[in-house]
Amino acid sequence: MNYRHAFHAGNFADVLKHVVLARILTHLKQKDAPFRVIDTHAGVGLYDLEADEARRTGEWRDGVGLLAGQEAAAPATGAIADLLAPWRSVVDGLMAQQPPLYPGSPWLSAELTRAQDHLVFCEKHPEDARLLRQNFGGSRRVKVIEGDAWALLPGLLPPPERRGLVFIDPAFEQENEFRTIAENVGRALQRWATGVYAIWYPLKGLREADGFARRMAALPAARALRFEISRYAVQRIDRLNGCGMIILNPPWRLDEELREIGAHLARLFAREGEGVLRLDWIRQEADR
Repeated sequence: MNYRHAFHAGNFADVLKHVVLARILTHLKQKDAPFRVIDTHAGVGLYDLEADEARRTGEWRDGVGLLAGQEAAAPATGAIADLLAPWRSVVDGLMAQQPPLYPGSPWLSAELTRAQDHLVFCEKHPEDARLLRQNFGGSRRVKVIEGDAWALLPGLLPPPERRGLVFIDPAFEQENEFRTIAENVGRALQRWATGVYAIWYPLKGLREADGFARRMAALPAARALRFEISRYAVQRIDRLNGCGMIILNPPWRLDEELREIGAHLARLFAREGEGVLRLDWIRQEADR
């Protein structure tokens, strides 16, 4: 277990996954009824971009550094800016601090939800779980659980509110991670078929990513949306070409929003050409 997200906080992959998270939460808040967010691989929740880990990689500079904060190189405008506004409402203030901070998914979820909503954060690393608890200072809306997410998740479903999101962002440091995710999400759907599930994954080999999409499309969700951005015109298995998310039971019109956001992010984060966006339905209700 060597992965530490502090080295990668605020990079292009974080921006993609957290913008999607912010859009889903925005949709869930359109109804007054409370909902629950379950974050399976939560991390510590907040990251210092001047800490040694972030300085050593500098990955945030061509991620959040291009979009948010006082030194943003290419801030969005118009409709794209409106779609990014919930995410930026949290990120800009933290980036303006000294030292600049970047919010992980737990912090974003806490800031973008309401008093009636509840949050459950799972974290396997004992030290990270301790820091996560510390960052939330005993909030009554937040429950931090130390342990393996896949062992914990069945006991958390279905949530009492019967509405909400399971946000899944593994480190991808284990063999057969794609298969593990698909199997565990399949079991989760048996307990809570109507929840929104958002799963992040890296793009290294297209064959592996496409195989994962086929596994997810076979699960008993009503709909499944694939959202991918590649930074390179040519895919190589020896580098991180890009990343993607599969969203099961996505909110209505999320696909339209992600098409606009994705085209912007693909160009912004491209290392070759204008980047590549792939957005498609891998499962729809008509398929059932």
